[in-house]
Amino acid sequence: MTAPLPVIIDTDPGIDDALALLLAFSSPEIDVCGVSVTYGNTTIENAHRNAVEILRLVRRRMPLAVSARRPLKRALAVALETHGESGLGDVELPSAGTVLDFAKTLLDLLRDQPSPVTLVTLGPVTGLALALRRDAGLVREKVARHVAMIGNLRAPGNTTPFAEFNAWCDPEALAIVLGAELPTAMVGLDVTRAVTIGGSEIERLAGLSHPRARWIASALRHYLAFHRKYDKFDGCILHDVLPIAALIEPAVLAFEPLRIRVDLESGDPRGRTRGDPDGAKVRVATWVDAAPVRQLLFDRVLPWLAPAGAATGGKG
Repeated sequence: MTAPLPVIIDTDPGIDDALALLLAFSSPEIDVCGVSVTYGNTTIENAHRNAVEILRLVRRRMPLAVSARRPLKRALAVALETHGESGLGDVELPSAGTVLDFAKTLLDLLRDQPSPVTLVTLGPVTGLALALRRDAGLVREKVARHVAMIGNLRAPGNTTPFAEFNAWCDPEALAIVLGAELPTAMVGLDVTRAVTIGGSEIERLAGLSHPRARWIASALRHYLAFHRKYDKFDGCILHDVLPIAALIEPAVLAFEPLRIRVDLESGDPRGRTRGDPDGAKVRVATWVDAAPVRQLLFDRVLPWLAPAGAATGGKG
């Protein structure tokens, strides 16, 4: 039997981040060795509280680090309309506490690993950029592979016409990470938009009595309202689920080796990721089979919806 893949997840939970974490925790193919949290979808205080609550939901204990509190240069901006005041939509949560300056960092979490891990970043990559600045040698030693939900090539942006949110939040950090030329795989909007859950499925979930089903539905209903208002889409796009699903079933994604640069100038192009012959070497996901991703999600995280979810999906 193949040993589970050791993984550290750096995340900004975040509604789709929550589902990604729940999928990782419910998958025997993955050994989650630790979680680090960053700003992004919400503030660092909320992100930390949300990660703690997700761990409580699944009754898991593990190292929890704080990777980044704010971007390297630009002003902090969070996805308030998308993910709500708390970052988890309408879920009832305790108040967020203070995140102390001496909290464990992503670099500390990597240093503690006995062998190299796969690092999955689901938010802005500021924490990884800071770790590279402080000890690039350690990062290279401990990160066997970096999988990032970030960027876009052919697909339009979701924050400006050009830029994806995680890249837009801190393009300087992304430039540092790309420049390090770790074994980075970029899973961006070109493929993540294919992974969705429908409005009727969310409403079915909300009607169930199971506590975890109602918890997830409370998060998703806020996300659904956002998509209906701004995208005219009766469903939710589950961007961050895809990188986790691809660790479990690699065949759901196809990658191309490309050279990528991130735009740093001001204006709408800021944060755009684009092909450039002088750019950094990155493997970019360009094809997705979404049906097995949805199947994994329904089987392992949303089993109450599994019969309805099994037959749907798409390729992009």
